Parts: sequence; structure tokens; C-alpha cells
Amino acid sequence: MNQLSPQNDLVVLAADKSAEMALRGILSRPEALEIRPVSAEFIVHPEHDPGCVRTPHQFLRSYVRSHAHAIVVLDREGSGREAKTRAELEQEIEGLLACNGWLSRSAVIVLDPELETWVWSDSPEVDAQLGWTGRQPDLRTWLRQKGFLSPDAAKPKRPKETMQAALYEVRLPWSSSIHGQLAGRVSFRRCTDPSFEKLRTTLQRWFSKSQSDRA
Repeated sequence: MNQLSPQNDLVVLAADKSAEMALRGILSRPEALEIRPVSAEFIVHPEHDPGCVRTPHQFLRSYVRSHAHAIVVLDREGSGREAKTRAELEQEIEGLLACNGWLSRSAVIVLDPELETWVWSDSPEVDAQLGWTGRQPDLRTWLRQKGFLSPDAAKPKRPKETMQAALYEVRLPWSSSIHGQLAGRVSFRRCTDPSFEKLRTTLQRWFSKSQSDRA
């Protein structure tokens, strides 16, 4: 127990409901992450991505003593800092948090270009959640035919627009819950995106099973 005596493990500040649902789905699977179960609280910034860049410290100020760690999740696209790389933007926001009570206890996950980049793994669960199970042509063939996915690419360049088009084709409505459903089912080993890898290794460092065993 440190000087802050936090009662909760983690607070997540998300840029929108979709990011919140994705993180909820991910954290609901501690065994897949190879971590212990985590008690987490979720808040959505009303100013979305730009707000998560400019004022995350203000929204997280009241959680400094009650929560052991904080994560901020946002898209690089739409943040107002698109000239910066993902790593540069993460460093900028982490510095802001460190100066406001979260030194060594926070992490920023910038999705590049946006959350939907996590969606496009080769898991059959992607087809299922997007309504493409059993369809001909299959989802990836259709994406290539329509120009959303290059023949030699693993992911589309415009992941959100591609997801919206795939849902529209099968007449499924867009919903933030889809991100939670995918995060709750798709194998994490299939996601090699750098932002996801940072999230996974950060959670493993903070909430390792060995720490739980020692407790």
C-alpha cells in the first residue's frame, strides 16, 4: 500500500463510447491478457479526442488518490495533433499527467489513426460481429473488390470508414457496442497493432498475476 492508499486499481478516460466499450471488453478478459482481475472505472471525455489531449489531467484530478493507475485512450485522427506521431502525442499527454499527480502511474494509448484499426484482424469473430458469417464473397474478398483493402495489406488504410461500409452492406446499424463485443471475443494474439501492444504490456506491468499471488 502506498501513500495514496488507492481503493481502486484503474480509471480509464476514453475519448468516446466506442473506446470505452473496447476497453471494457478487453479488461473483462484478464486471463487472456495474462493479468489478475482489475477493478476499473470508466469515464468519457465530453470533448472527445481533443479534450483527451488538452484537459485529461483536469478530468482525472479527482481520481489521483482513489485510483492506483490511469489510462487515457484516444484517436490520433481528430485529436487536433495529427502532425505528431502516435508516440510523440502519447509522450506529450503522459507528461501532462505526470505533472498533475500521475507520475509513473499513468499511460496514454493513442490509436493510429483510430480505434477501428484494432478491429481488422483475421479472426472469424470479425466476420461474425460485422454480420458477414457465411456470406459470399467473404468479408476480406469484398473489401478488396471494393478497394477498401489493398491486396498485400493486412488492414485497411481507413479502418473506421471500412467498418461502416461493411456494416452498411449487410444493413447492420453502427453501434459502439460492436467494439465491446469484438474486444470480448477476438483473440488478443491476433492483434499486433503497436498501440494495443503498449496497452497489453502496460497492464501486465501494473497488474501481473505474480503481484496477486504475493498479495
